[in-house]
Amino acid sequence: MSSKSILISTRQKQLNCTIPLTGSKSESNRALIMEALSEGAVQVLNISEAADTVTLKNILQLPNNQANTVDVGPAGTAMRFLTAFYSLQTGTITLTGSARMKQRPIGILVDALKSLGADIQYTENEGFPPLLISGPLKQKTDQVKIKGNISSQYISALLLIAPKLEQGLKLIIEGELTSKPYVEMTLAMMEQAGIRHQWIDNEIIIESQAFKEAEISVEPDWSAASYWYALAALSEEAQIFLPGLNGYSLQGDSKITEIMANFGITSQFKDGGVLLIKEAKKLERKIFDFKECPDLAQTVIVCCAALGHNALFTGLETLKIKETDRVNALQTELSKIGVQLIEKNQTYKLDCSGLDLSKKIYVNTYDDHRMAMAFAPLAMVLPELEIEDHLVVEKSYPDFWKHLEIAGIGVGS
Repeated sequence: MSSKSILISTRQKQLNCTIPLTGSKSESNRALIMEALSEGAVQVLNISEAADTVTLKNILQLPNNQANTVDVGPAGTAMRFLTAFYSLQTGTITLTGSARMKQRPIGILVDALKSLGADIQYTENEGFPPLLISGPLKQKTDQVKIKGNISSQYISALLLIAPKLEQGLKLIIEGELTSKPYVEMTLAMMEQAGIRHQWIDNEIIIESQAFKEAEISVEPDWSAASYWYALAALSEEAQIFLPGLNGYSLQGDSKITEIMANFGITSQFKDGGVLLIKEAKKLERKIFDFKECPDLAQTVIVCCAALGHNALFTGLETLKIKETDRVNALQTELSKIGVQLIEKNQTYKLDCSGLDLSKKIYVNTYDDHRMAMAFAPLAMVLPELEIEDHLVVEKSYPDFWKHLEIAGIGVGS
């Protein structure tokens, strides 16, 4: 993806607005796979407008005889979920993606599916897309072991297809489970469609069973909400209302309410949404753990940097295999405001001793939507900010720039 850069600037330090967020990408992608597996029993409402979700929806609408090659582009969730989905379908397809997608490992998921009986081959590099998938899977066992410290999307991909396996599935998680809320989200959404499970210690058991008729209404995206929390944190005063969000979300990124309380942002759930209010508060928390919510890491780290807060961060292990190496990208871009992100034994420390917010900076996005949106709140504290490739946000939050304008923040080319 490539497009022109975008300039962001604002003289106002107060934010007072209502922002209508799109549906959750994470919930939407799970719901679409369930809808396809249920053969119409499951209906999805308030589907996300994110490019990743649009890609997955369009692919799932293709008749099998037209899907000889399926290209997910940069959509990582689609790659993982479709690898499992197509292993159940009759026929042979090649599943591929963008140049970066071909660098993102998928061997752990493929090995798990092959142990169940799937026929999957690598057409270029071992352990990476593209994949040649021939189905349907002829199940050889009902048990799979998988490490808990890998992407939760591998685990969710297996859980989503489990009810359609003749023998069901016993998924044995080895070691500590990373991004547990995403696994819990998957199972809770499956429960909405009548799929029962047992989770005992490190084993998740799903018997072979049919999806029941259900309407799944997708909640607005808490990941998108996180950027508004950051904007509020870097403002002098803020009252931002985000309709549709609730305090009992399935989304792990709703943890942003707890994290941003440390920055003086209160979350009042009322009138069918959440009202963010900025209050004066000294930031004292020194350690932030993103093990259960890695997609919030960039936003919070940039926010701490802008405030000159020398915090420590853990749970960033999966960031290196995302749309880009997000750790390296953060280190490079934060250096432009004089801040260092230093790694030592999987713990990361901000050194803000050289912080300089006196001049305009240009932020590279590395084809990563979250780099663009995590750095955008710096417009509240910099004289001007230029961000490369403004269309990159379409992956998860297409209306982001338009919503900044609603908030009174200047956006232009």
